[in-house]
Amino acid sequence: MNEKFTPPGDCPVCGAFVPRGALSCDECGSCSDTGWNEEAFYDGLDLPTEEDVNSQGSSTWVKYLICAGLALLLIYAFVLN
Repeated sequence: MNEKFTPPGDCPVCGAFVPRGALSCDECGSCSDTGWNEEAFYDGLDLPTEEDVNSQGSSTWVKYLICAGLALLLIYAFVLN
């Protein structure tokens, strides 16, 4: 293990505080070999891909259109009648 290794502060696996100089997390046992290294840091995150981001744009305007239609329907029902 690297002698100059410093823990991340908060465990990226369980979120518990890791004190300075600790070799592993007291809560889950994660260490630099199992979850504190840079390669494993973002491995567990479910980040959206570009396809996910692009596909959300087309359904957003439909939601706004439905909300606007419902608002107009409520205005018509309560104000004009």
